[in-house]
Amino acid sequence: MTTPVIEVEGLVKNYEDRVAVAGIDFTVSPGEIFGVLGPNGAGKTTTILMLLGLTEPSEGTVRVCGLDPAYDAIGVKRRVGYLPDAVGFYDNLTGRQNMRYTARLNELDPDAVEDRISELLDEVGLAEAADYLVGTYSRGMRQRLGVADILVKDPDVVILDEPTTAIDPEGVVEILALISRLAHRDGRAVLISSHLLNQVQQVCDRVGIFVDGEIVAQGSPEELAASLSEGSSVYEFVVDATEEQVRAAVISGLPDLHEKIGVSAIGAGRWRVVLPESDISGVVKALVEADLSVRQIRDLGSNLDEIYRRYFHEHEGVSA
Repeated sequence: MTTPVIEVEGLVKNYEDRVAVAGIDFTVSPGEIFGVLGPNGAGKTTTILMLLGLTEPSEGTVRVCGLDPAYDAIGVKRRVGYLPDAVGFYDNLTGRQNMRYTARLNELDPDAVEDRISELLDEVGLAEAADYLVGTYSRGMRQRLGVADILVKDPDVVILDEPTTAIDPEGVVEILALISRLAHRDGRAVLISSHLLNQVQQVCDRVGIFVDGEIVAQGSPEELAASLSEGSSVYEFVVDATEEQVRAAVISGLPDLHEKIGVSAIGAGRWRVVLPESDISGVVKALVEADLSVRQIRDLGSNLDEIYRRYFHEHEGVSA
């Protein structure tokens, strides 16, 4: 079994007026993408800062590549590539020149690293823009340069904080493909902090759901869905009807089950329906017999958005 390169146990971070991280546990292994998912203020960034040795835990243990960041932050820095949500580069230097500067900061041989810089710029799709000033780069280009930049020192662990924020859809696809290659092709451990559920679901092998400093659940999206199901299934119906019409149709069509079926609005003409069993034919029949137009049905059972919504609402008494 692969030894984890990130190990977190009983991790706590207290500030004078609040608890930012409340006793969390998780591991990340080589070749794995672990998603740290939650709203702003949930403790994600504080956790990353403790992994990097930029703030000390109040309690608990952290090991990154076998090192304790609180006592050997420089050793951790040599093994970890960190991409913050706001990437900082010198706008008056080219992409290649910025990467050369990073190589010097990491005490890498300038001559030996030149070929690697070219290879990485090509890998992230910036070969043609490598010698343009970074001040001319788009947000997506800067993010791709950021990925190349943290790979110059060939890290064992990559930590990405909101890597796709404010990037256009095409750029998001490129960044997600890069992230997948970092782990699944190159064998690096990758930790992504994000609040963008759909994107996390596309690339992450496992997810930790953060709510108010706690990890309230973790596992693959499929495992999280199974732990919530308890014999019920969740579907999204797109129906040309009001909430009263949908409820009335379900109650009249399924009189023996209507007390076990939950109906709630999730948008204009969109309804979330929780069923006590996976067979949805009775609901569809009831809606059709009520002369309601069903335009779309979608299974939300393993949809990370639905999984997160359900976990979050189980803890809705907790401030996020």
